[in-house]
Amino acid sequence: MRREPDEVGQATGPGHVAIIMDGNGRWAQMRGRPRLFGHHAGARRVREIVEACPENGVKYLTIFAFSTENWKRTQVEVSGLMKLFQRYITKEARALSDVGVRVRFIGDRVRLNDKLVELMDNLEILTAHNDLVHLTIALNYGGRDEVARATKRLAQDVALGTLDPETIDEETLPRYLDTYVLPDPDLVIRTSGEARISNFLLWQSAYAEYEFIDTLWPDFTAEEFGRLARKYGARDRRFGAVKA
Repeated sequence: MRREPDEVGQATGPGHVAIIMDGNGRWAQMRGRPRLFGHHAGARRVREIVEACPENGVKYLTIFAFSTENWKRTQVEVSGLMKLFQRYITKEARALSDVGVRVRFIGDRVRLNDKLVELMDNLEILTAHNDLVHLTIALNYGGRDEVARATKRLAQDVALGTLDPETIDEETLPRYLDTYVLPDPDLVIRTSGEARISNFLLWQSAYAEYEFIDTLWPDFTAEEFGRLARKYGARDRRFGAVKA
């Protein structure tokens, strides 16, 4: 669903921020360390940004942890990342729950190992009652893959007769997306100086504002997060309309 201001052009803070956390590998290489060192540093940064959400009016935070394209990386890096995800979930589960964070995962879980999927399921259950911040982690996620999977489920419902194809409109497909319980992102941030969206939340970000910043993810601070949230609040959001 699309989150719009009450009036055209009304300045409001971003209720939902999505972040493409880029630059971990380069951050490590600049320090003469292996790429996985940077990924571990980036994982530690996540909690700081999550904790900064309430003071900036951010209810929903979605982070891009691993894409469907990231399997093309070396086996050493992929294996290390999978171990990092398991370690992060195990280490952070209770802390996230205790401070009121609800955690969800989006993406195709079929290719992930059983232990990781079990940890993901358990963390979702553990935090299901929380409502302070909704943290969504995109893991083995790709926007095109998500739309393809959603379309397949939609087609199955049409074949079963539970969905009338004549009633399908732009509000139908979102109900089949991984993010069906989330509002669309208001602000998408990409760190590290790259100016592309890398197959992230393609459908959901149709009306999002974008910020492409040079900061590498392990250096991205709560202060910079707050500055970007305030900057968003000053933007003129018209959603295709014009001021009267």
